[in-house]
This record gives sequence, C-alpha cells and structure tokens, in this order.
Amino acid sequence: MTTCFIRQCGAVIIGDEILSGRRDDAHLPFLIQTLAQKGVSLGRVTYVGDDATELLQTLQQSRMWQYPVFCFGGIGATEDDRTRQMAAQLFEQPLCRHPEAEKMIRERFGDAAEPNRILMADLPQGAHLIPNPMSQIPGFQVDQHFFLPGFPQMAHPMVQWCLTHRLTVPGHPTGATFALWVRTPESDLVPIMRELSRTYPHCRFFSLPHVDPEAPKELGFRSKVEEPTVQHALIKALQQASIPWSTTPDSLGK
Repeated sequence: MTTCFIRQCGAVIIGDEILSGRRDDAHLPFLIQTLAQKGVSLGRVTYVGDDATELLQTLQQSRMWQYPVFCFGGIGATEDDRTRQMAAQLFEQPLCRHPEAEKMIRERFGDAAEPNRILMADLPQGAHLIPNPMSQIPGFQVDQHFFLPGFPQMAHPMVQWCLTHRLTVPGHPTGATFALWVRTPESDLVPIMRELSRTYPHCRFFSLPHVDPEAPKELGFRSKVEEPTVQHALIKALQQASIPWSTTPDSLGK
C-alpha cells in the first residue's frame, strides 16, 4: 500500500484503567518525544474509556481530524476490548477473520489459540496488518487510523514501524522553540505578545506563568524554522519595556 507524507497526527488513548488512575498513560510522553524527533507535531489527543457508545463517538470525531491517528488499546479478546468492533462500525465494514492474522496467531499459540486468542484475528474487512514484534498478534490499519495494543512495550515499536513503512515524515526536527525568562507581571507581557504576533504571524508566542506571581516566567515562541530575527525582536521589546530578562531563571535573582 502507498504511504502519505505527514507533518501532523493525532492519538486516541483507550481504557478505563487509564481514566481511573489504575495505570499511568505512557503513550502521550512517547508520542511527544518520538514525533518531535521526526518533524511531526501532535495535533490532538483524546482519552476515552471502554464504553462502546463513547468509544464509537470518539472514533467518529477522530476520523474528521484530517490527519493520521494512532489508537492505543482495546484490540484484545476480552469483554472490555471493543476497539475492533467499533472500528468495523466506524468504517462500515463487516468484522471478519483476517487470514494472515489468523495464521500469525495460530503459529504463535498453536492449540491455545482457541477459543479466545483467535478472536483477535477478527478485523474490519480490508484492514492492513501492523506487525507486533513482541507477541506476534498484529495491530491493524483502516484508512488513516492505526489501531495498536494498549501495552506500551508492544505499541511503541509498532508506532515506529508505521512511521517508517506506512507514513512518510520529514525525518528530522523541523520546528524551533526559543524562550527567555522574565520577571514581571504577566499582564505586562500581553501587549508585547500581541504586537509580535501581528508582526510575525507564522510564530506562536507563549507565556508560562508561575503560581507565585513574583517567580520568573518563561516567555517565548515556536516556529517551523529557526528565527533569529524574531528572537532579536523579542529581546528588543523587553528592553524597551524595561522588563528584566535572562536565558536562565536563576540569574534573574529574587
């Protein structure tokens, strides 16, 4: 199958155990780091439990995102694993036994594949398999949705495989972030950020406040490329406003 070039993707992270706090989510930190290294930004992330209605509604929304979506969890064979069934409904395809997936599962488990493990070979018709190097039970792709196990040890190598074999990415970080530390009320930064945003609309300016109003604040911008001109403009604006700034928070003193 053909690959598509991407600069952005989304994620749906599925499971009552994450929403209840019984397990910590390891997928989001992994995606943030991995995608950034490859020049891909993370557009949206949605968490949803195992309820079939809510899961289907969430997948219907993610189908409208206009970029690839990694879905983690719920592709097993237990009663609370409903992702395969909801994916079939989402793409209006019958759930049927995938012969290659069936072969993989039978080769891995032999007679123990019956009666439950083999159910994980029941996929939406036309789905493309995603190899699982750990358990040999594959994930699957339908359209721009990539359905993966909830276990990070399995899912994360599978994400890497998809980024190599199913998607074309820039392959290197394409964005740049520049930030300074300032000591001033955040309200003093509003006119500076507003004016710079008008002058440099391709940059996204941000201010990260602190619960302590007297503590240093991080002020900066994100851009797709290095922007030395914007860096100089930001520093000049701070100087004109007589706002103390530094490259580290400690050097601003108390």
